[in-house]
Order: sequence, then C-alpha cells, then structure tokens
Amino acid sequence: MEEIKFILETTKEEMENSILHLEKQFVNIRAGKASPSMLGSVMVDYYGSLTPLNQVSNVNTPDGRTISVQPWEKGMLQEIERAIMAANIGFNPMNNGESIIINVPPLTEERRAQLAKQAKSEAEDSKIGVRNHRKEALHELKKLDDISEDASSNAEIDIQELTDKYIKKIDDIFEVKEKEIMTV
Repeated sequence: MEEIKFILETTKEEMENSILHLEKQFVNIRAGKASPSMLGSVMVDYYGSLTPLNQVSNVNTPDGRTISVQPWEKGMLQEIERAIMAANIGFNPMNNGESIIINVPPLTEERRAQLAKQAKSEAEDSKIGVRNHRKEALHELKKLDDISEDASSNAEIDIQELTDKYIKKIDDIFEVKEKEIMTV
C-alpha cells in the first residue's frame, strides 16, 4: 500500500509541475498590455557572459503600452538595445541616452489569432505531459508484485481521476489565457 501511495503522490507532483510549466509559458505570451515579463527571454552580453536583462537593468511599465529599461550602467545602453533587437520579439527599442523605451504596438486580429494558437499548442504539450505521467504511474503500478488486484484496480482509477483533474485544470487555464489574448 505504501508503494501505491508513493506512486500517486509522485504522479500528482509531476502533474502539478506540468501546470506550473504551462503557467510559465503563458507568461511569455503577451496579451496586449505591456509587461516586464515580455523581455524575460532577452539575454545581454554583460562583459563577455550572457546575462538576463533584468539582472543588468530595471525593467518596468510606466503605462499599458510602454516598457522602460533603465540600465544600472550607462555603458550598457547599446548592448541592451542590441540584445532586444537580437531576441527577435517584435519590439523596436528607442535609446534616449538615459534609458531604453519600447512602445508596445496594439495586437492585430491576425497576431491575436497566432498567439491564441501558440497558447493552445502549449496547453496541448502540457496535456501530453500529464498523460505521460499517467502512463509512467501505470507502468510503475504494474511492476508491483505484492498488491491485490482490487488495490491495483483502485490505484488505476485514482491515477485516471488525477489525470482528468489536471487535464481540466489545463483546459481552464487555457480558456482564461485565450480570452485574455482575444480581448481587444
């Protein structure tokens, strides 16, 4: 029985990690409003080593359409500007000698559809992850010799219920994100 409990706990933890991963992926999909996380993937060449943008500057949003990047060292302005361009995230940074200002253009209907499709793809990947965790758990369950058929059957039902619960969670998270993306 302890083995079954362990398998269920481990599976639940892995499925929870799939949800966390999906939420992190969704943060990177912009939904119209400017957000510092939009520059989360930007890596700056900081004295020879690639460093996340938020570790060499202060990134904030003075309003819903603007991102402001204030480097901690003035000499990094050009390097940060280059890194934002190189990240190929569709932004055109403007260097005013003090900081970098990025005007976030409103999303077109076509771009919204692309982002919704990307979000759906991420959600599907997470569902696949959850199903793979179910498969692994069932495989581990079959390896156990010293459990009754009833206990095994009940554990399989529990694993399926966990899977259904997390698939529903993924669908709910996607639905919220899709609505956020499609709202003008």
